[in-house]
Amino acid sequence: MTEQDDLLSRVAARARQESGAALTPATPEQIKEAETSLGFSLPPLLARLYQEVGNGGFGPDYQLLPLIASEGQTAVSTYHAEQAPHQWPTGVLPILHWGCAMYAAVDCTVPQAPVLLFEPNVIAEDNWSDAWFLDADNLSHWLRTWLSGKAWYLDEEMTGEGYSAPQPWPQAKHRLT
Repeated sequence: MTEQDDLLSRVAARARQESGAALTPATPEQIKEAETSLGFSLPPLLARLYQEVGNGGFGPDYQLLPLIASEGQTAVSTYHAEQAPHQWPTGVLPILHWGCAMYAAVDCTVPQAPVLLFEPNVIAEDNWSDAWFLDADNLSHWLRTWLSGKAWYLDEEMTGEGYSAPQPWPQAKHRLT
């Protein structure tokens, strides 16, 4: 079993424990349909997460958005809705809505697949690069942080040992031009 296999197994176990309902995974056809609509490929771990754990409905706080579905908010529909010049970078897929217009998003343009936080409530004078933060260096780390209970969004952990707040995303200004 690889490290990624072990991580997905742990995520699936937690998802089953917390969901109370059976999760339906995305099919390979749905992954292909999503990638065609987006115009880019999903990072391998993200594709496996949707195919092996579930097509959304699990994960931190408000839970992962479905990748693609016939109705309701999905990662694909949100990506298309958020696309605006100088506001949302190409290839950054929103995977979770935190509320208050905030999203967790995966940068699908780089192999590491960093997880970003889009927090538009902190910007001043339409400087959208100020709304982007690096939440985790990669999706694997982001998932492990959730599993360990040491994520920034858990109130009890915000000042505890091992806590690290998202930092400004250094590539935001470049990626938004």
